[in-house]
Amino acid sequence: MKHLVVYAHGKGGSAEEADHYVPLFPGCEVAGFDYRAQTPWEARDEFPRFFESLRSSRDSLTLIANSIGAFFSMSALNSKHVDRALFISPVVDMETLIRNMMSWANVTEDDLRARKEIRTDFGETLSWDWLCDVRQNQLQWTVPTRILYGDRDNLTSPETMSAFAARINAPLTVMPGGEHWFHTPEQMCFLDKWVRDSI
Repeated sequence: MKHLVVYAHGKGGSAEEADHYVPLFPGCEVAGFDYRAQTPWEARDEFPRFFESLRSSRDSLTLIANSIGAFFSMSALNSKHVDRALFISPVVDMETLIRNMMSWANVTEDDLRARKEIRTDFGETLSWDWLCDVRQNQLQWTVPTRILYGDRDNLTSPETMSAFAARINAPLTVMPGGEHWFHTPEQMCFLDKWVRDSI
């Protein structure tokens, strides 16, 4: 097959989630990316190698990426690796998200700088290296992209998502009542229709 669809999962997800998209792309090969990266600098090493190995035998490649998978993809890839992208609940402003989590955990920037890593009560580990990295490596994404977003997403505000979509000229579809994690039957039906309308 000459056209490949690659799915990059979000935190806690798996490459097997790619199976959901197989019937949405008839005649195409659909593959899940079982990446190991846990940081943007690891993604910048792992993601290009994986995608370059795939592009050598394909005419075109569509990326579907979810949440942190979209952030890692934007941090590591470009139009040499991907022809078009569909992002579901992408994390588009990691610095703001980290600062929000610092606020939720009552952690100051001085605290994080001194301790380097701080485990929070809500299960996330705040990292000084992460904060420094996202400040030093602003997202520069030029691949033609469409974005799906739920207006009840608790990680990214509507204003942040709208501003990012406008900056990269990406059509933005907002699901009323949609969450960061699209998982209910209604949400998945909305997602599937969005994918079909986007291709």
